[in-house]
Amino acid sequence: MPEPMPEPAPNRLYFGDNLAILREHIADASVDLIYLDPPFNSNATYNVLFRERSGDESAAQITAFDDTWRWSLESEHAYQDVVTQGPAKAGALLAAMREFLGQNDMMAYLTMMAQRMIELRRVLKPTGSIYLHCDPTASHYLKLMMDAVFGADKFRNEIVWKRYGAHNDVGQGSTRFGRVHDTILLYGKSESVTWHQGFVPLDDSYIQTTYRHIEQDTGRRFTTTPLTGPGGAEKGNPVYEWNGHTRAWRYSRDTMQKLDEEGRLYYSRTGYPRRKLYLDESRGVPVQDMWYDINSLSGSNSERLGYPTQKPEALLERIIKASSNAGDVVLDPFCGCGTAVVAAERLNRRWIGIDITHLAISLIRHRLHDTFGDELRPYSVIGEPEDAASAAALAENDRYQFEWWALGLVDARPARDQRKGADSGVDGYINFFDDNSGQPRRIIVQVKSGHVNRGMIATLKGDMEREKAQLGLFVTLAEPTRPMRNEAASAGFYEPEHYPGLRFPRLQILTVAQLLAGQTAEYPRMGRQSTFRQAPRRRRTQGSQPNLTG
Repeated sequence: MPEPMPEPAPNRLYFGDNLAILREHIADASVDLIYLDPPFNSNATYNVLFRERSGDESAAQITAFDDTWRWSLESEHAYQDVVTQGPAKAGALLAAMREFLGQNDMMAYLTMMAQRMIELRRVLKPTGSIYLHCDPTASHYLKLMMDAVFGADKFRNEIVWKRYGAHNDVGQGSTRFGRVHDTILLYGKSESVTWHQGFVPLDDSYIQTTYRHIEQDTGRRFTTTPLTGPGGAEKGNPVYEWNGHTRAWRYSRDTMQKLDEEGRLYYSRTGYPRRKLYLDESRGVPVQDMWYDINSLSGSNSERLGYPTQKPEALLERIIKASSNAGDVVLDPFCGCGTAVVAAERLNRRWIGIDITHLAISLIRHRLHDTFGDELRPYSVIGEPEDAASAAALAENDRYQFEWWALGLVDARPARDQRKGADSGVDGYINFFDDNSGQPRRIIVQVKSGHVNRGMIATLKGDMEREKAQLGLFVTLAEPTRPMRNEAASAGFYEPEHYPGLRFPRLQILTVAQLLAGQTAEYPRMGRQSTFRQAPRRRRTQGSQPNLTG
């Protein structure tokens, strides 16, 4: 018998394939809430590359974040894994789907998702819930798969999130209605799940039509509700006469008398009583399964970080408030730019995020520090190289992931999609400010994992001139040669106009070992760095259970 897996110690970011991380690092029944927003298989092409650490194209999280899947030998192995080792119902459903769909892209997607759903159910606590965010492309297949893995009786809601008021996917020649919503499937692990009912504010038109009564002495607006007992006397409601009307009532005579003395009864012209419900005591309308009140992120939204599938924090906050308590563990196995992680941190939950790209991990780290500053609780990043030897191993397995990771060490943004177009010699860039003009200055970055020589430094000098960059940074896994250092020194110094006497080497060489030891590039840091779009500053929620409204 293998030893039981230790309880995870959130807060943690994991780099790698979420299937392997779930199996190797996340214990049974250790997570309170799961939110996942996997790629939708909607043929949308985004600007982030996803590759396995082996360097092979991944059927797990899409090469080039091209939301397109291909049936492959990996898909066949995954299919056999589910059918032979997974729950009987999940295997039977997957076999039926293959009979119906064939060995196509959709089947590859569903097979990948089936493997992960099985593991997600294993790590979820009996009181836990799972929210699967998807779109109509595959939501009907995914619902069947969740029925098979979690049980059809564990289905709670199909939530419709209206992302747009209108969409430009219709027009002249179109033969369909505009597609403006996503689907979120909610399942529980058991019948006894954590639940806190949320509310949304009443809109003005509803207030005017429903709370149409106003008390003359207090000016309080109210509506009324029946006092007759539902189901009548046969349901055990007390029967008695009140103000000339004999009925089965909701309340005992004593309670009715107390309500009357408090002025909480409203009488019709015939003396028939109804209970007053005051507007100023209303908590709002309970959240329903159609969410029209949370807008998607527009280009001008301060939350927007430029990540293609970023979701608004309000969406995740509603989910986390409803289905977890302060201190609970929230897991996002496709965490992307980290919206679920940020919302969990702000609401005093513990969290686990998993992503298969170093680019996403770097973005999440920036977002957490920008959002919470000194209030950010400690967290760990698992799966990143910790020394030069492990960095070399990453470079050997996947040079793209090494490049992203190395760019993250110097807070640089990738300059391009590595698989598209010729290598311009610029792998990343860093923006900085050294005056009050609002115009950023630029550092271009080149990353090398193999053999290096003086000619590469000379080429980078030319790239700096072409790009009109103030500084250049050469990041290398190998030790630079003396001719390389001499060539870099010949580039001279950069002296900010408004800070005479303050000088920085125009072309700098840093090894991975130096960066891991804490050394940093030298450049003016007179203002906040502007390489990554800044996440808005937030404060963590105080107290044990936050307000559930909205």
